[in-house]
Amino acid sequence: ENWLADATRRVAQLQVVTHALKATHPDARGTSLFAPPETLPAHPAVGTHVLGDGAPRDVVGNAAALDVYKFLQTEHDGRSMLDRALAGEAAFAAALSDDPTQGQAWMEAFAGITRAGHDPASHTRAKQVYWLVGDDPTDDRGFHLLAPLYATSLAHAAFRAINEDRFSEVAKAARTARRERRYSAVESREYPKLAVQKFGGTKPQNISQLNSERRGGNYLLASLPPDWRSADVRAPLHTDSVFPLFGRRRPVRSAVNALLRFLRSEPKPNVATRRHRDELLAELTDALLVFAAELSALPPGWSAHADCRLVEAECLWLDPDRAAEDAEFAMRRAQVDWPREVRERFAAWLNAQLQGPLPVADPERRFWAERLEVEMDELEETLPHV
Repeated sequence: ENWLADATRRVAQLQVVTHALKATHPDARGTSLFAPPETLPAHPAVGTHVLGDGAPRDVVGNAAALDVYKFLQTEHDGRSMLDRALAGEAAFAAALSDDPTQGQAWMEAFAGITRAGHDPASHTRAKQVYWLVGDDPTDDRGFHLLAPLYATSLAHAAFRAINEDRFSEVAKAARTARRERRYSAVESREYPKLAVQKFGGTKPQNISQLNSERRGGNYLLASLPPDWRSADVRAPLHTDSVFPLFGRRRPVRSAVNALLRFLRSEPKPNVATRRHRDELLAELTDALLVFAAELSALPPGWSAHADCRLVEAECLWLDPDRAAEDAEFAMRRAQVDWPREVRERFAAWLNAQLQGPLPVADPERRFWAERLEVEMDELEETLPHV
């Protein structure tokens, strides 16, 4: 009884939502919405309304109060406590307390977890679109202000479905059958040019509960014109390392110069300095992972070409699909600690870019390598094939 009384007080710190605001910006303080699929119009476009029963629910608010939501997720006879609270079941109220008035009040408090604690409001850090509803675009009164929210329930359902198609044992067996030209009762599904957007950085729980379960990963499906042709990506032949090629990219040069200018300004050793340094370094590590993804998309086995002179660690890193066709390569890829060597080579390359203007040495080199290790580990957790 004591816990229930405390839980009904703390439940106000949480909100169950299907459309979350903080995915737009973690500091946004506006309204998130709970709009279950059955309450939405059934239009032909893909949206939250297609999820039907069992749509995943997200939670935003104080993470310290999540034990209350865990209680509301508890099921009895196939229905959760939250569903019973939302339905206003007399039996649920009676189970909460022998005092009918108290039980009804507690049930209503739990049901309030789906409602925002204030009047609907947007925020300066939220997305906002002025939409013309009148006839005169020069009349400010002829616009509605729209505030799009992130469809977190739909995003989570899509994330689970895509992971099932990519990483489940059934999906792996279907891809093997296709590669070996054998019949499969299950179709093999592919998602070309799939990207991952990370929400929340190192603290994905600050965005929402489902975002935390995905470790911040949110899939972005390619949305390109049918006749789109990306620039040809060529295999890095006639060189012993890809890092000089990587360093010649314009965004990479810009990021290195920005890091150099910042460090040469002798910033104060405080949290703001470390945060800005990490942001600049993240630009470089993100660019490196994109660069690696482009080379990994080349036809498998390019690293076996006679003109490929890359060190072994870079071949193992950048030509992962060769392992499916080359048993010896697969064995080396499993046994050699190539991620460590790649990180060390990146750190040595970055030190070389900064040396001269800055007195960088082994401590800095170790730090660059450690930051890349964090990025590679986070990516591997989201995309197990990397």
